[in-house]
Amino acid sequence: MRRLGLVSICLLAFIVLNIMESVANQKKSLKAILDEKKDHRRVVLLYGRDINQGHLIEQQQALTAAPDGLAERDLDVIVLINSELMEPDRQFLMHTYHEFVPSDDFAGYLIGKDGLLKKKFTKPIAADELFKTIDAMPMRKDEIKKQHD
Repeated sequence: MRRLGLVSICLLAFIVLNIMESVANQKKSLKAILDEKKDHRRVVLLYGRDINQGHLIEQQQALTAAPDGLAERDLDVIVLINSELMEPDRQFLMHTYHEFVPSDDFAGYLIGKDGLLKKKFTKPIAADELFKTIDAMPMRKDEIKKQHD
């Protein structure tokens, strides 16, 4: 029984690491990463002043607790830490998503498959609330309809 619990913990850690990406670990620019995902994946950018920011941790926990919902909605999560964000990435965010304010302690940005900003939030939101926002989008409604046909 104890071995099964350890395997479950390891599997959960693997899933969490695969769901959450960090731009700091990428050799590509944030723009290149988002360009690759455009038309295929939705993205939630989670921005925090530092890795230990309470709202950032709370939001990551809320999303990692709902891996099926993320997968069902083709949703990737990218974590952006202020001190690790390269200046070209910061400029890209400010130019492309005018809602991006680097002085924010925490912010989340929902990016649609079309590459456009759909929602900004400055406090953690429940995964279900995020999923309801996505499910109300026209492209997502089409996906749901095709799944049921």
